[in-house]
Amino acid sequence: MSDSSSIQTASIQTEIRVRYAETDAMAVAHHANYPIWFEVGRTDLMHALGLPYAEVEARGYFLMLSGLNVQYRRAARYDDRLTLTTRVSEIRSRTLKFTYELHRANPDGPADLIATGETQHIATDKTYRPARLPDEVLRLLRGE
Repeated sequence: MSDSSSIQTASIQTEIRVRYAETDAMAVAHHANYPIWFEVGRTDLMHALGLPYAEVEARGYFLMLSGLNVQYRRAARYDDRLTLTTRVSEIRSRTLKFTYELHRANPDGPADLIATGETQHIATDKTYRPARLPDEVLRLLRGE
């Protein structure tokens, strides 16, 4: 089995409504909320794959954030209904990459792309040392 795998696994869509508390005085969603929304999508995907974070941690592992990239395309505004698509895009024995696309429905045509992003994660043990994920966990992440 190869240590590296770029994949197109199942994706999940998470509905997000921009709350007033997430906006500035111009009713635009603050940029710091996008990584939080990504975490919501990532958590939903992990549940859908049968691998909630609580279970990963119960097995003795953490999936620590090691990288974050957000490309802001359009402003999300108060009360917008957004759809976040989350995928596992790369799996290695010790690292994972998730990708994100955030869209807003547009009644006049195709959905507006609001933002894209990715997060990289490293698996660690409870002492925060890099650790190889068990084969069973890797299979679940691949949707096998």
